[in-house]
Amino acid sequence: MAETDFKDKTLLITGGTGSFGSAVLERFRGRFKEIRIFSRDEKKQDDMRHVYKDPSIKYYIGNVRDRHSVDGAMAGVDCVFHAAALKQVPSCEFFPMQAVETNILGAANVIGSAVDNGVRRVVVLSTDKAAYPINAMGMSKALMEKVAVAKARELGPESRTVICRTRYGNVMASRGSVIPLFLDQIAAGKDITITDPNMTRFMMTLDEAVDLVLYAFENGCNGDLFVQKAPAATLQTLAEALISITKSKSKIRVIGTRHGEKLYETLVTREEMADAQDLGGYFRIPADNRDLNYDKYFNVGRAAASVCGDYNSHNTTRLDKDGMVKLLMKLELVRNAVK
Repeated sequence: MAETDFKDKTLLITGGTGSFGSAVLERFRGRFKEIRIFSRDEKKQDDMRHVYKDPSIKYYIGNVRDRHSVDGAMAGVDCVFHAAALKQVPSCEFFPMQAVETNILGAANVIGSAVDNGVRRVVVLSTDKAAYPINAMGMSKALMEKVAVAKARELGPESRTVICRTRYGNVMASRGSVIPLFLDQIAAGKDITITDPNMTRFMMTLDEAVDLVLYAFENGCNGDLFVQKAPAATLQTLAEALISITKSKSKIRVIGTRHGEKLYETLVTREEMADAQDLGGYFRIPADNRDLNYDKYFNVGRAAASVCGDYNSHNTTRLDKDGMVKLLMKLELVRNAVK
């Protein structure tokens, strides 16, 4: 989208002090009339304020769980990137109701406030863990997606507000991802600890995550889900690539799979692939807009879903060590570690 398309627009980023919000600011500050950063973390907001020193960036302290604080930040907004979430699998396993409060009810607050304030575009950020979820984090994000689709279905295709979803896998070097952990272990001269050498994960840069959200923003209809095609690598390959880049003497130690962890992640389920449109670098999955006519559920099946396969990190393009090294060297965090 051209720069002029944003010049009179106001963007709100929930969870805006996270890795995604920082990447959006790097890409779009100066292009929007105003960018609003909404989060609970006053320290990170203050750090951002000192880094950017940009009067067009406004900071709002609040919590997506609190509809009143969301409404205060939403007034006059044209588009929303909803990134606020609890994302750590272990913490959500131990505190599942906190995941419910933030990831499901918080998303409902953001979406409801956006609709009530006449926002034009809302993009909610989801995760591959929402497809065939086996842990509390994935389950809560899957229900967040259902909340978004239900509201989009209710609004209909002619609505002023368009609600889209994006789903992506491991964003490399983002907060809480495994790459910073591995680099810290290497810097300390420790073994790199991996859970399962054959475990695969999609590999995606922060810039690609922003590209995906922007693509959904530009092209989505109400309820659409957008997924970027992405390569994957095993944890063994990732660890070997980091050792090669840093010329480390660290060894790789297998510690076993964590509770709630999958061998591979799925970005598009079999059922979704039956409806998916291949757009080249992306899949678009339109919303299921069936109504509550139970005849369609009990008497009319879907043959296409029986012959489709899902799109997962085991069957996508697989990176070898050299390919992983090349991708890792795109990351500033890794380049700094080499220095």
